[in-house]
Amino acid sequence: MSYQFPIARKLWSFVKKARRNWLLRHQNAFNFWIHMPGIAVAVAGLPLLFLASWEWGVGAIVVGYFLQWIGHKVEGNDVGEFIPIKKALGLKYVAIAPQHQKQEEHAAR
Repeated sequence: MSYQFPIARKLWSFVKKARRNWLLRHQNAFNFWIHMPGIAVAVAGLPLLFLASWEWGVGAIVVGYFLQWIGHKVEGNDVGEFIPIKKALGLKYVAIAPQHQKQEEHAAR
């Protein structure tokens, strides 16, 4: 008897879509590679909030996000966590850098 695992398939589909979206938003090599330490430092800040002095946790989160923000400035798009906020406020945002949008339009044809 074979099992279909519908929840696992939906979860896997979501993960693949999220990964594609993340890669679309991080096509510039500098942006991609500055995110690697930026994400690690920001994530390390979460346990530091509770296991060490909260200042170290906040500092790590701020430094991690700052590195990612620099990468997005170089790429030419907005930081992903700010896009839903800008959308909700009716502000303009750039999800995918303009130089990469044209490539995606041609690839879709």
